Amino acid sequence: MLIVAALYHFTRFDDPAALKPALARLACGQGVRGTLLLAREGINGTIAGSRAGIDAVLAHLRALPGCAGLDWKESTAATMPFGRMKVRLKREIVTMGQPDVDPTAAVGRYVEPADWNALISAPDVAVIDTRNDYEVGIGTFRGAVDPGTGSFRDFPAWWQANAHRFHNKRIAMFCTGGIRCEKSTNYLLSQGVEEVFHLRGGILKYLEDVPEEDSLWQGECFVFDQRVSLGHGLAQGRHGLCHACRRPLAPEDRARPEYEEGVCCHRCAGEYDEADRARFRERQRQFDLAAGRAALSPSSGG
Repeated sequence: MLIVAALYHFTRFDDPAALKPALARLACGQGVRGTLLLAREGINGTIAGSRAGIDAVLAHLRALPGCAGLDWKESTAATMPFGRMKVRLKREIVTMGQPDVDPTAAVGRYVEPADWNALISAPDVAVIDTRNDYEVGIGTFRGAVDPGTGSFRDFPAWWQANAHRFHNKRIAMFCTGGIRCEKSTNYLLSQGVEEVFHLRGGILKYLEDVPEEDSLWQGECFVFDQRVSLGHGLAQGRHGLCHACRRPLAPEDRARPEYEEGVCCHRCAGEYDEADRARFRERQRQFDLAAGRAALSPSSGG
């Protein structure tokens, strides 16, 4: 069983590029895979590996400047959910495109998973899902507002157009692991919203801590790895992924006539031309050949 660690931490890195080589060497040397993003505002990512490998990388991260308080959320995977290890330099560790947003200065009030149900059930609270539309499409909290945004960068414009809807409301916000709420709650505070809350640890921590029979979560939670979705208890969900548009697909979606594995689904069938589809088919053919060779390899255990 592999350990999957989702993490982020906002801090000030003077030279994030200088941190990259040692971090990449350590992770690769420990057999850890996944993606870690470094920027001047901190670190973000999800990694998977053995218990010892994950512990080694986390210890290294917590020793970085300002990262002693780094927290993470763990789940498990039966097979490696990432193809390789990537450490990337970015302008932002989660892209909002608002240069004045600074989660190290102020964020909304954290609400523990055990207290979340009571908060979002209050009549004077508006609950806002800060995730992308395709994530919301497979699961969200009962009664939550879906901004319908295609990317997190779209959230400030959505708020500017819709702020009037939330006059005299307390605002409760949530996302997958908490990182988008760090920025979105800081943004709302800068816009004059007085009472802003966010779910500590995000949906993943809620699904881990809150029993299904007490839960106000409906559906599954999209995750950005090969597991695609998780349910209560962080059990792997039923969704797969369209490898053309990267949107989640339920089993019934894969049974639709528009679906062609690796090429298109009903959501993106009209988004690509024949040249794109030919390229996707060749990619899928190469993937199938590689999978067939792996299955025949003596080291595969089969």
